[in-house]
Amino acid sequence: MTTTDPVTAKQVTADWARVFDGFDIWRPLRLLRRVGPLVQGITLDRSTSGDAYLPTAHIHALVRPFPVVSLALGQRLASTSGVQEAIKFTDHAEYYLDAARRLAGQARLSLDVPPTVADVVTELRAFAIDQNYLGGMPAVMAVEDSILIPSASGDRDLAEEGLQLARDLVKKWPKHRLPLAWVGEGVWISSLRKSLDNAEDLLAIVESQVRAHKLAKIRQN
Repeated sequence: MTTTDPVTAKQVTADWARVFDGFDIWRPLRLLRRVGPLVQGITLDRSTSGDAYLPTAHIHALVRPFPVVSLALGQRLASTSGVQEAIKFTDHAEYYLDAARRLAGQARLSLDVPPTVADVVTELRAFAIDQNYLGGMPAVMAVEDSILIPSASGDRDLAEEGLQLARDLVKKWPKHRLPLAWVGEGVWISSLRKSLDNAEDLLAIVESQVRAHKLAKIRQN
């Protein structure tokens, strides 16, 4: 195959799956693996023009009903200057191995050895704190996930630490930057406490999301 030969999405997916053999092919251009009550993924979304793909490492928590597998903690392949990179399908054979190596180096979580739940929670907390420091939108979902994921995993101490972070951060979040449907500090903290105390309910949600997104065949670490 030369760099000018047409390359199909199926071939691109298979090549990346061989590089990251700890992941399973979920759909064309989507690789996933289960890590407790979440999935870690590598997405190879097509560019707007359709002639290239955009490698992205991410996670998605299964602890709430959600219609799609999201790109939480998303890290798109970036150049040394920080610009997002796209791999043209015609150049795939020449560049995908280097692109995979660089994405692994840039990702927040290991794409080699599966991360632990504690690793994921650490990154979620760091993201939420960074967003607040940089003046970005409050990372409400990341904070929630840092509580719900360990609760569903049976690590109550880690979940309690996340709840304390929620109490600390919510006092610093500018009200005008909170979601339009924001329920208020007291109601939010109370709802998180209730979820933390009901791990069985969270696990039921996880299983329903596994069925909804057809994840049963994805290997669990």
